[in-house]
Amino acid sequence: MHEKQDHLWLSRRGLIRAVGATAALSAMSGCSPGDESGTKAAAASAPAAASGNSGSIGARLQGVQHFGLTVQNMDRAFEFYTAVLGGTEVMRDGDFQGPAIHNTLLTDQEILAAERNIKPTELGIPDLLNGAQRLDVRFVQFDNVVIELLQYRDSDQPQGNGESFAAPRDRMSPAYPRSMHICFYVRDDVDFDEFIADLEAESARRGMTQVKANRVVTVRTERQRQAAPRSSNTIKIREGMSNGWSLIYCKGPEGEQLEFVQVLNPVKQTFAQAKERHLARPTN
Repeated sequence: MHEKQDHLWLSRRGLIRAVGATAALSAMSGCSPGDESGTKAAAASAPAAASGNSGSIGARLQGVQHFGLTVQNMDRAFEFYTAVLGGTEVMRDGDFQGPAIHNTLLTDQEILAAERNIKPTELGIPDLLNGAQRLDVRFVQFDNVVIELLQYRDSDQPQGNGESFAAPRDRMSPAYPRSMHICFYVRDDVDFDEFIADLEAESARRGMTQVKANRVVTVRTERQRQAAPRSSNTIKIREGMSNGWSLIYCKGPEGEQLEFVQVLNPVKQTFAQAKERHLARPTN
């Protein structure tokens, strides 16, 4: 079965590349994909199109495509990022297994387990190789970025609401090296403090009690956090280089680290000018 999954994994991407290459050649030659003479002419000019490979590493990129988040419960996470935060589903795929996908994602961890002479499961390494575990993915589109949700589950667990293969990490301080977070923009005309209160209330209504935003004031219990005044929901910086920046850190339904920011002038202009400089940079 895993060989079939390998074939599907590779052929799906191969088909996308093949279609893209054919379309590109057709566009350069001004002919349809079925026009043999045009294809030959386009193929002859293909080396010129490859000049993009001569640029710097950064010049060969076109931005960030997505942020990935491994989740414990796919349905719960998907509901949060779509129904609560308003993202739009791009697509979903899954049941991935087999050598190609296993090696693509997990080679470095397999080497580490071998070097330490421990079982792969001790490092949270699923067995996609033989199909004991499977990988499911869903992509969610926001205005300026895509978030990919991933779940590794045992093969006998159902897609969506099945249990995750590995236990969630219990040390989630953002100070740990390698920790990452997802940051969302809050619109300029939104009351930030009210937004955070509504976010927590809507999440709690859906049973997502893990969604908890920090407070600006010092609290040491959950009761104190909930009782803190609404004005403490966000920190608002009004001096220095970050003047105009407001933010708060918040845990998502999977325990993931989120940040919400509102960026007003003058720091908003600082980012806008940096983007202009970035887009105007030489490509070679």
